[in-house]
Amino acid sequence: MLKIILPTIMLLPTALLSPQKLLWMNTTSHSLLIAFISLQWLTPTYYPNKNLTQWTGIDQISSPLLVLSCWLLPLMIMASQNHLQHEPSTRKRIFITSLITIQPFIILAFSTTELMLFYISFEATLIPTLILITRWGNQPERLSAGIYLLFYTLISSLPLLIAILHLHTQTGTLHLTMLKLTHPTLTNSWTNLLSSLALLTAFMVKAPLYGLHLWLPKAHVEAPIAGSMLLAALLLKLGGYGIMRVTMLMNSIPNSLHYPFLTLALWGALMTSSICLRQTDLKSLIAYSSVSHMGLVIAASMIQTHWSFAGAMILMISHGLTSSMLFCLANTNYERTHSRILILTRGLQPLLPLMSTWWLLANLTNMALPPTTNLMAELSIMIALFNWSAFTIMLTGAATLLTASYTLYMLLMTQRGALPTYLTSIQNSNTREHLLMALHIIPLLLLILKPQLISGTLS
Repeated sequence: MLKIILPTIMLLPTALLSPQKLLWMNTTSHSLLIAFISLQWLTPTYYPNKNLTQWTGIDQISSPLLVLSCWLLPLMIMASQNHLQHEPSTRKRIFITSLITIQPFIILAFSTTELMLFYISFEATLIPTLILITRWGNQPERLSAGIYLLFYTLISSLPLLIAILHLHTQTGTLHLTMLKLTHPTLTNSWTNLLSSLALLTAFMVKAPLYGLHLWLPKAHVEAPIAGSMLLAALLLKLGGYGIMRVTMLMNSIPNSLHYPFLTLALWGALMTSSICLRQTDLKSLIAYSSVSHMGLVIAASMIQTHWSFAGAMILMISHGLTSSMLFCLANTNYERTHSRILILTRGLQPLLPLMSTWWLLANLTNMALPPTTNLMAELSIMIALFNWSAFTIMLTGAATLLTASYTLYMLLMTQRGALPTYLTSIQNSNTREHLLMALHIIPLLLLILKPQLISGTLS
């Protein structure tokens, strides 16, 4: 564990002390090195926990998410280079420092075995994210987006803190391993119903559940590219991971909690997919698609079967890479046309032919084309839900159909059609951008060969 956390912390002096010319190269290569070292966590284990210390431990659920978080740091740094080109040196360093600061907290949140430490690191990721959005966002609305993010997260996580303290007074411990051994305290009494609700709500907001999702499109649209990648690929997964951890603690979720959350998650997947079809803003469209995919993850985590957990895990990793890649592509368009409005940035295929190949690949993975891991995840979740209740097939089927529709709509609007008259000459795509897209898509394509690495079932 320390051999990843310590080099990550050592990235801070690298960012602060590197000479101006070597700043980007040093931080990117250092973080890429950490990303490659972290791949060892994916190796199969015959114990429930690897690297077990007093406070941290890595099991099959946390290891894929840990590798994803280490993998995305160099990609976020690479994606931000053009955006920060004209900023003074000090601001560049502060930006990279705030990106690096989030990393140890995310690693800690995914690997901790103690609920209070999990809560602290879960909340600590909020501050650097807020700094990224409110300082480096593109428009004045970034302040309201930051306030939305802050208040939604804080208001939902206060009940979580109370529930954790209540759990501690009941059981005398907050260690996940010990809590599993104790007699199930979360029975069907009113107190425990409220306690379960409080434990789940904070993660439902973070995931986000439809109805509690209003902060997400705002934050995504206003955030700089690194902020969008961070939100879509990692912070949303903190919510999904939290739901999976908490539902594993409750031996059976009371039915009065099951139904509202499942209904909202599946209805939300359907509604946000249809909202995507009438979006004019490219980043907003990708943000709403995240809500729809995470709806399936929430629904799968709530029914607590092996199939649904495996599906949720695979979908979280696949969606993390896919949506991050889509945000990067949207950003390459924005940097050239200075607009996110779909109708003003259409028909770019003749101008950027290689970029349109990346667009095609990203959109095909987003709409879960076989044999991608996205399809495997969605099928596992749909089968698990169908097994739970046959009616869910109508909602999941319609959501899948709409996902394909809005993905095609996004692809056709950005790549096909007549080129707007004001776009006469634009800057060519460069090697940095192609490398960035390749580092997103190569893991996705390699995981097709061995999806059990990320399914949370490899033991």
